[in-house]
Amino acid sequence: MKLSVLDRSPVRRGSTPARALRDTVAFAAGVERLGYHRFWVSEHHSVPGVAGSAPTVLAAAVAGATSRIRVGTGGVMLPNHRPLVVAEQFGVLEALHPGRIDMGLGRSVGFTGGVREALGHGKDAADDFGAQVRELLGFFTGGHGYPGVHAYPAEGARVAPFLLATGSGADLAAELGLPLVIAPVRGEQALKEAVTRYRDGFRPSAWAEEPYVVVSTAIAVAETAADARRLLVSEAWATVYSRSHGVFPPLSPPAEVLALPMTDRERRRLEETLDGQISGTPAEAADWLGALVETTAADEVLSTTAAYDQTARLDSFAALAELADLRVPA
Repeated sequence: MKLSVLDRSPVRRGSTPARALRDTVAFAAGVERLGYHRFWVSEHHSVPGVAGSAPTVLAAAVAGATSRIRVGTGGVMLPNHRPLVVAEQFGVLEALHPGRIDMGLGRSVGFTGGVREALGHGKDAADDFGAQVRELLGFFTGGHGYPGVHAYPAEGARVAPFLLATGSGADLAAELGLPLVIAPVRGEQALKEAVTRYRDGFRPSAWAEEPYVVVSTAIAVAETAADARRLLVSEAWATVYSRSHGVFPPLSPPAEVLALPMTDRERRRLEETLDGQISGTPAEAADWLGALVETTAADEVLSTTAAYDQTARLDSFAALAELADLRVPA
């Protein structure tokens, strides 16, 4: 069982985006020492609570600060970019850090109309996601359809592609023969059905001979169930707040979040968000994690846990590594 990490570079209240990015690089080094398999960063634009807007740049910094762990993106939002440029960026990463680079790809576009306008892509840009992925992969193999164009140094490189998907996106991953990254955002049953369709419809490709499923979720482990759940409160509240206000804010201390005068709807959404994540003592977390892996037959779990307290967060990842019996290769 492989365990990996996705870090969105959350900004903490009272701190700065620059500090959040430096925290991400330092956190990657700590996670590597714990024996995790890969470390991914994300792409968000004009989000006050998330500093990671340029994932390939940040991935380069992470790869430079580590030596063993695989490094990649979870993901580059392909509709925001030209496939040629994305191929070139990952080609450079692979050339500098051979055998360690993952190319996670998503289909999201800008969060607001203003962001989409600034990026130069509308909502409909995601409609051509399948064609965009095919074009991107073609720049690595030379089969892209642009005579005389070579995506140096990507052409011929073996960067590992992953498709981030929910629902029908799993079908595209199966059709293209790509590893699938999926989260239980629509409930466990929908997750299970999507994974089953992916495995049943998978077509072997030059990128993967067999289906490969990475399940992404927040996981918190602490000495008590209450402490573990509290670790997830800051990001869970930021998510709830974003749904009603359209802005994902910097993370606040969990004690302050729980003391906020929430509406009944907000408090219900906060509890629902927390209930959909894995938290507990080591024994409880192991049971929840085992059930998730059994339900999905996941090959790997990608933990997305963010927290206001960085020390407590790293302690949680250390406890998770211990219960999973991770080993750092010699």
